[in-house]
Amino acid sequence: MTKLSVNINKIATLRNARGGNNPDVVKTAQDCERFGAQGITVHPRPDERHIRYNDVLALKEVVTTEFNIEGYPDARFMELVKRVKPEQATLVPDKPDAITSNAGWDTIANEGLLKDIIGELKSYGVRTSVFVDPDPKMAEGAARTGTDRIELYTESYATRYFRSREEAVAPFREAALAAQQAGLGLNAGHDLDLNNLRFLKNNLPGLLEVSIGHALICDALYFGLENTIQMYLRELEQ
Repeated sequence: MTKLSVNINKIATLRNARGGNNPDVVKTAQDCERFGAQGITVHPRPDERHIRYNDVLALKEVVTTEFNIEGYPDARFMELVKRVKPEQATLVPDKPDAITSNAGWDTIANEGLLKDIIGELKSYGVRTSVFVDPDPKMAEGAARTGTDRIELYTESYATRYFRSREEAVAPFREAALAAQQAGLGLNAGHDLDLNNLRFLKNNLPGLLEVSIGHALICDALYFGLENTIQMYLRELEQ
């Protein structure tokens, strides 16, 4: 079964809108695990507009499933990962002011940079994943960096899904096969929801994990967090 990692950034966004600690990011992470999530994802940004660096340190003490920290590998991110030692670090090429991730790495142009970063992360005992667009060449380039996995950036799949889901998933299937042939593990994330998740999962060979935040938290407003997590898990069943 493909694992579900819940991105709790939006919980922190809601908390930060009013100050204080409501909703409680740490308790939400614990509840997500209690309700069946197999991982917790956070993406701290330099301006701390949602997840704060102190949140990551607090979460380290309580997360019992897989802890995944996403981010651009600047000095502060690397120091955080070294201190926390999560199960996985996902490298994204975001600029500091990016609202959300909007492109994958050019793993060919950035091979040297990524190789150095990944080597350092592995010295901490952390599994690595590189965020890439659905392009077999980017998957093959990622393999040369020494990463353990790639995460396919699925925004274009979600955008095209209702127009033609077969056409939407085709490049992702090709990239997934290239990753598999290169010996890489496969993750996916961005704009996945209850409408498009099952079809993606059924069409990507070897999909190990999906990271879902925005849509899942929005659905939780209507269905409740526990029920929503169970609904997403059902979409990922064999």
